[in-house]
Amino acid sequence: MYRPMRCLVSLLAVCAALLPAAKAAADPGSQILDVRPLGGRQFEVVVHSAAMDRPITLWMSHPGAGAPALYLLNAVDGGEDGGPWMRRTDVAEFFADKPVNVIVPMGGRASYYTDWLHDDPVLGRNRWTTFLTKELPPLLESRFGMNGRNAVAGTSMSATSALNLAIGAPGMYRAVGAYSGCPRISDPVSQAYVNSQLAVFGANASNMWGGPEDPAWAEHDPMVQAERLRGVALYISSGSGVAGEHETLDDTGIEGNPIRLLDRILVGGLMETVVNGCARPLVDRLESLGIPVTANFRPAGTHAWSYWQDDVHQSWPLFAAALGV
Repeated sequence: MYRPMRCLVSLLAVCAALLPAAKAAADPGSQILDVRPLGGRQFEVVVHSAAMDRPITLWMSHPGAGAPALYLLNAVDGGEDGGPWMRRTDVAEFFADKPVNVIVPMGGRASYYTDWLHDDPVLGRNRWTTFLTKELPPLLESRFGMNGRNAVAGTSMSATSALNLAIGAPGMYRAVGAYSGCPRISDPVSQAYVNSQLAVFGANASNMWGGPEDPAWAEHDPMVQAERLRGVALYISSGSGVAGEHETLDDTGIEGNPIRLLDRILVGGLMETVVNGCARPLVDRLESLGIPVTANFRPAGTHAWSYWQDDVHQSWPLFAAALGV
């Protein structure tokens, strides 16, 4: 495409995104509050969630009308502390020439991006499944001209969330990526792991899915609900926990700091060892049910963003085929 034509296409995309959206404006509850261009095809979008009664900020890469959507969920901090996908990886650059809308919701720390049974004194009201599957997609499709084809991927905590979103909204997502997540959550050991993740942020897991015997745990356990993933293109990955190619002083996130490197090797290695032990049984379960799954179990690698950046690159062909681009 000639340079003037590329400029015209970019200008039209910006103008289209800034035009009022009748569908969103007509909704007195959930609605788009603001769209701010960040340059190129990147936007910051603020959406009011009626279910959570608060504004949610999104980062978005928008290629123009008629494209599908890939939702990328942040790790356990919700992108609020260590940083979201676009600050920790090259997703902005990687998707700059891809025909797909990439949406990163900001927030949702320790929420598992699910609908909680009760408000939490620390985290407040979490109704993320409602927001991500019912409130947000129609607004974005109306405003940005998306074609209704969706995929979702998450890492660490949100890897389980991505699987659960597909389970809870049949037919909505054509592909799911679960990077370095522990999809077993309803047995006692797995429940202890979930509780420990939430406790770091002062949250109480019983407000999420009830007490240990509450059936909500099994309802949100991809191992138990594996059959409901049939028909979805699946990519599941983890490292072994052994130091790998990204455990170097010059790697992103280390920046020459030997203490950070040691922390990644020891703490990140232990975390990934646990995750690996969780993820492999899900792949075995899916295969026993005859459900196709692309598994990427690296012989080395810790719980780190550099590997999840690799996962985005390596899973993109699966997403692209499922989304028809």
